[in-house]
Amino acid sequence: MKSPWLALMAALFGIGIAFAPAGPAFAQQDDDDDDKPAASAAAQADDDDDDDDDDDTQGADMVPAAEGLKIPPGSEMMPAAALNGDQIGLPKNSLSSQIVTPLILGEGGKPFTVNHTDFYLRAGQAYRWDIKSEGDIEYKFNAPDFFRNVWMNQIVIDDLEIHMAGAPAWLEYDAHGTITVQFQTVRPGRYDWHVGGLDDEHEMKGTITVVP
Repeated sequence: MKSPWLALMAALFGIGIAFAPAGPAFAQQDDDDDDKPAASAAAQADDDDDDDDDDDTQGADMVPAAEGLKIPPGSEMMPAAALNGDQIGLPKNSLSSQIVTPLILGEGGKPFTVNHTDFYLRAGQAYRWDIKSEGDIEYKFNAPDFFRNVWMNQIVIDDLEIHMAGAPAWLEYDAHGTITVQFQTVRPGRYDWHVGGLDDEHEMKGTITVVP
């Protein structure tokens, strides 16, 4: 005859086996539920990041080209650090990027024209600059000293972003299109830009002046 204690232990052991899988099953279900809000939050964060550029562009200050500013006569002979952004009419420094008036290379039937030649910017300000090709020839936009003296954020072509650890050699256009350069100026200075590969008769060039 079996001891009552042995019978009781056997019964309890059987109950333990019957209910043992329930714990991990419930735990797994809880983990899955916890992961869903985290995944949703990550997806929302990605969406927010994608919208940042659009939000910054809306309502951003537009920086006019030189002819829209109050540039004193003979200032091209002065050091850039001697000029004053407030006096020449540049927008105040802001935390968001400012939009530089687009530079357009060429136009229909006039491949060697540019809409503006000279640009003025403030030191320590973030900018976005659209450089467009509307002519029917190939353009190589060169501004090596300028690119080396700013903090390059990114270059955007058709919503595709290029991030670099240094300055681009040049921007090349084999067809009509826009390249957006996003950067932050660092120090005052006057820098030349030009379209490479053209003879003197058809040269396309100008300046970018960064002032305090």
